[in-house]
Amino acid sequence: MFQFDLYKFVDQLYYHREAPLLFTSGFFLFFFLLLMLVYRALLHQQQLRILWVTIFSLYFYYKCAGIFWLLHVLIVVVDFNLARWIEQAPSHARKKWLLVGSLVINLGMLAYFKYTNYFAELWNAATQGHLGPWDIFLPAGISFFTFQSLSYTIDVYRGQLKALDSMLDYAFFVTFFPQMVAGPIVRAADFLPQINKQPFVSQEDFGRAVFLICTGLFKKAVISDYISANFVDRVFDSPLQYTGLENLFAIYGYAIQIYCDFSGYSDMAIGLALLMGFHFPINFDAPYQSKSVTEFWRRWHISLSTWLRDYLYIPLGGNRKGKMRTYINLMLTMLLGGLWHGAATRFIIWGGLHGLALAVERALKQVLPSTPGALRKTFGALLTFHFVCFCWIFFRAQDLNTVYGMLSQVWYNFEPQIFSAFLDGYAAVVFWIGLGFMLHLLPASLDRQTQLALTRMPLIFKALAIVLVAALVLQVKSSEVQPFIYFQF
Repeated sequence: MFQFDLYKFVDQLYYHREAPLLFTSGFFLFFFLLLMLVYRALLHQQQLRILWVTIFSLYFYYKCAGIFWLLHVLIVVVDFNLARWIEQAPSHARKKWLLVGSLVINLGMLAYFKYTNYFAELWNAATQGHLGPWDIFLPAGISFFTFQSLSYTIDVYRGQLKALDSMLDYAFFVTFFPQMVAGPIVRAADFLPQINKQPFVSQEDFGRAVFLICTGLFKKAVISDYISANFVDRVFDSPLQYTGLENLFAIYGYAIQIYCDFSGYSDMAIGLALLMGFHFPINFDAPYQSKSVTEFWRRWHISLSTWLRDYLYIPLGGNRKGKMRTYINLMLTMLLGGLWHGAATRFIIWGGLHGLALAVERALKQVLPSTPGALRKTFGALLTFHFVCFCWIFFRAQDLNTVYGMLSQVWYNFEPQIFSAFLDGYAAVVFWIGLGFMLHLLPASLDRQTQLALTRMPLIFKALAIVLVAALVLQVKSSEVQPFIYFQF
């Protein structure tokens, strides 16, 4: 007989470091339904609706990071006031110093939580010192919400955006829960105009939201989590215990794992926001179909790549100061982009490799035909994919010794003769990896047709689609659903 455990229910309301609140959890589904019930009831009560979502968002972040929800309060108070002072400043010099204040506070906070121990490690290596390491908790998504807030103060400084009069509106923007901890990084100029509009969800919007939530859940909780727990993590943890063939498949597996994990989160975030009447731009556009690294960065984590372009690359000079300066700007942008992802030398190498590739491609563009033929397109796609996979090794590996171990196994201990036995032993893993790539390579027109078909279905079939995906998640997963990879960033 069913017994309600009040203590267990109340305990679920508190933050637990080992169990952050995830979109893929039943607990989130319960609270999202509660949010939507009140949200719909307050549809015509603008200020109460905004306040309700802001409170819910802060609670959502509390469940993800505990006491560090106060960081959002700090950012809201600081950047809201600094933006108003920037707009009202009597001189350009005063505006500039106020913007510097916003940069120092946001990036200083990011540097403390994310890079203190890394800088101490570099200092120790250079001086034989013994600083740290300190037990500094990295709040979930700090890189995302600091960049999002900075887009506001920078745009106000540039005169591209008017400073808000309502701190509540700004709090809503900074804390909005769908994209708060893993993106997409939504620009203030794109999001703020939507806040005070009457929310409207058309039949097409609702169908697209259901489609995105279902596909995001499938990509994350079925494909990504399964191949991660059952193969990829094992190989990356001990690459020397596996052959080069198995290491190579783990690299391919991680390529589709991180795509399904991160794009799955973005899909769900965009879908959840759409159910509430807010429109976010896409964050992924089939990146492994790219025929160059330049194209890859137009398709991968689009909100970050465009943020780095508009707020770092172009202010550095972009391509306006000659070829050599352009190459340097590309390299600096990608090195800092790599450092944004994590406080480790391997992330800087990862960013540096992509920066070098972007510079080389720009140089080659001057001598190659402007319209590539079919053979060059195919070769470019294969070369780009394998270059990206090579770089993913640095991104995923725990340290550079792991990178060396994996590469040496692939190069010196490949053992292709075990291929048949590998397929037999990891049939399910190979199936999900293959399915992930197959779905990824489908034409965009088929994706649109599927969305349209789901949109036209009656509500009962939309609900059934969600239930079927949830049932598949429960059937396939072998352990608790894992946190999203980009939570650590």
